[in-house]
Amino acid sequence: MKQKNYTLLISMVAACGGLLFGFDTAVISGVLPILQMHFGLNELMSGWVVSILTIGCIIGVIAAGRLVDKYGRKKLLYIASLMFIVSAVGTALSANILVFQCFRFLGGLAVGTASMASPMYIAEIAPANKRGQMVSINQLTIVTGILLAFFHK
Repeated sequence: MKQKNYTLLISMVAACGGLLFGFDTAVISGVLPILQMHFGLNELMSGWVVSILTIGCIIGVIAAGRLVDKYGRKKLLYIASLMFIVSAVGTALSANILVFQCFRFLGGLAVGTASMASPMYIAEIAPANKRGQMVSINQLTIVTGILLAFFHK
């Protein structure tokens, strides 16, 4: 019983990357009007602000494949969490739109990295008969992150 609870706890912690994935992807919709006013963004720049996370995510997923083989899933999840923290602080303290976009891109790299490493790590630690259930926690946290972003408004 202790092993089952421990595996569930570790899976939920590893799936926090999914929560941040969903939240980071959706939260921009609520703050975009404020960013447009604050930074004086036109429609093109607003599009870049929204999409730069996805571009970072694509690059993060591509890079994570090799990095996860080289450093392991757990270490890569630590790195992704550090990138999430730096991205959050950086976007909050950005003095101009270019700096904001750089930190949002870093957040995208973290999202891509976590979305690759998290389900792999969960599948690695879960017992074979519970693997599907445990990995589905990651998908649930992505949707929960999106939901939280819309409640944030």
